[in-house]
Formats: sequence, C-alpha cells, structure tokens
Amino acid sequence: MMKSIQIKNGGGLNNLALVELPTPTPKSNEILVQWHATSLNYHDYLVAIGGIPVADGRIPMSDGAGEVIAVGKDVLEWEKGDQVMSLFFQGWHEGKPTAQKMAALSGELVNGFAVEQSCVSADAVTKIPDGYTYAEAATLPCAAVTAWRALIVEGKLQAGDTVLIEGTGGMSIFALQIAKAAGAKVYATTSSNKKAERLIKMGVESVVNYKEDERWGKTIHKMTRGGVDHVLDVGGGSTMNQSIEAAAIGGHIASIGILGNGRKGSITFPKLFFKHLRMTGLAVGSRAMQQKLVDSIHISGWKPVIDKSFSLEELADAFRYQETGQHFGKIVVEY
Repeated sequence: MMKSIQIKNGGGLNNLALVELPTPTPKSNEILVQWHATSLNYHDYLVAIGGIPVADGRIPMSDGAGEVIAVGKDVLEWEKGDQVMSLFFQGWHEGKPTAQKMAALSGELVNGFAVEQSCVSADAVTKIPDGYTYAEAATLPCAAVTAWRALIVEGKLQAGDTVLIEGTGGMSIFALQIAKAAGAKVYATTSSNKKAERLIKMGVESVVNYKEDERWGKTIHKMTRGGVDHVLDVGGGSTMNQSIEAAAIGGHIASIGILGNGRKGSITFPKLFFKHLRMTGLAVGSRAMQQKLVDSIHISGWKPVIDKSFSLEELADAFRYQETGQHFGKIVVEY
C-alpha cells in the first residue's frame, strides 16, 4: 500500500483526503515511479480549491520527480534507478499543441503526482538535470518549461534583449534565471521592497513596485528608453494593459497567467497595433522543450529558488501558504 492525496467532494483545501492505495504494476509500455517530490503551481491551487472541477478522487499536482523502480517489458529508454520528472501534458511529446496531445493534463484530466508511486507511459517523463535533488527537479515541469517556451521557443530571446518579469512566483524567477543565462537584461515588478532587494541581488537591473505605481508599464517603458523586448504577463486582464505599455515596438508579450483578478479584462488595442506587438498565449510546453531546458541547465548550471518545503500530509497547509503570496520562487512538497 502507498499514500496519496485525493480531491473529494468537489474540492476545497479541507477536502484534500490522505488515502492509502494499492501499489500498481506497470504495463508493457509503462514505468513505475517512486515519486519523491512535487511543487505548487497556480493551476494546482485552482484544482485543489475546486476552481477547476475534476473527477472525484482525482490525485492532484502537475509536477513530479522520482526514481524508476520497475519497467514494463517493452520499455527501452529507462531502467530501474533512473531519476525522472513528469510532463505537464503527458501526451505532448513534440511539435505544435493539439487537443489530443493536451488531453492527458497531469493533476486535472488524469491523475497527478501527490502519490508515493504511480505508473506512467515511458514517454511521459524526462531525465532530471544532473546534480539536482528530487525537490529541485520537481519545480521544473510546469513553471520552468513555461518560462523556457515563453522566452526561448516563442520569444526567440537573444543576448542583449530586455525582459520584464512580473512578481516573484516560480515561473517569473525561472524566467529571470533563463534570461540571465542567455545574456539578457531583466526588469521586474513586485509589491514588496524586501523581494525587490532579492531580485536586485539575483541580477535584475531595476524593480518597480506596482502597488506604489499603478502606471508601472509607462515607468518601465521610460526606464528602459523605449520599452522591453519580452514581457511575461502573469496577471491577464489585471496586468495586460500595463504589459502593453511596458513593451517595446516590435516586442513580444507571452500571456501566461491570470493571477489576482485577471480572468477577464480589456486592452487598449491601438497600442497593440501601433507598437507592432506579437502576443502569444501559452500553457507550458512539450517533452522536447523540457529536454532542451534540461540541456540548457547542464550548460548554465543554475538551480531553482525553493522558498519552503512541506510533507505530503501538509499539502493543504502548503496551499494555504501559497495563498498568502509571501513566497519567493517555488514551494515544494517532499515525500
């Protein structure tokens, strides 16, 4: 038997049930993984509180890192003892996204990784970076792959480009690290002077407090003498107008999240037109992108910023901590 968290009665942090399940056996094309860590993303939070409805008994969490403990008879890529991490979309291996490739969304449409052991298809994982702990690796599949795709794949980031990150959540800090490793200049927003100090220490050129400056987009445009080349927008309707203001002519905006009150909103279309902006809506990425991210980490050597760690039994408390917005970087759960 093994421990797992399941979502019961439509969700809610009080309905995250700790249960015992039988140990599974891998099919011919599957591997059995002993999961050791997961990390919290805003998507996982929405699933946990019932904001995204899931089947009763669904195992949450879209990130996972662990050790292969058994392989099916037809599996050639992996062997017992290999260290692996999950995919956000278990069926999206390469190429453009399609509905079919995105059908197996970890922790929502299929079971996730708040579980000690589970079987997954052999092509639904990648290796973890050399020298990474399981907790460090578990931060990558959702947030880091999103930042990688936004900047490198869609944004085609070049050395000397300028980048704006919004806030200090996991994806934004990964974007900072990826951009710096590629030779870009990074600017940031935050509402905390203490967090601003940490951002500067990590190499950010300048930080604007968005609570003290409601027109922070114009401030960043002026500060950078013409705007930034890449904006990673995490607020959706609540931030997009300022993201457009901050962008340079010919810049790229990656629309990634709806943090705060950003599910709906309006934008100033003339600015979008006359700045010749390119806007990309994106949700994480493919297995091939995740593998490229790992290759990049092997060259650059950066490590995730982990704010706090919880146990599997404390998953609800981990989400409550996430709700406070106090974290800088990633929150992890280890088991």
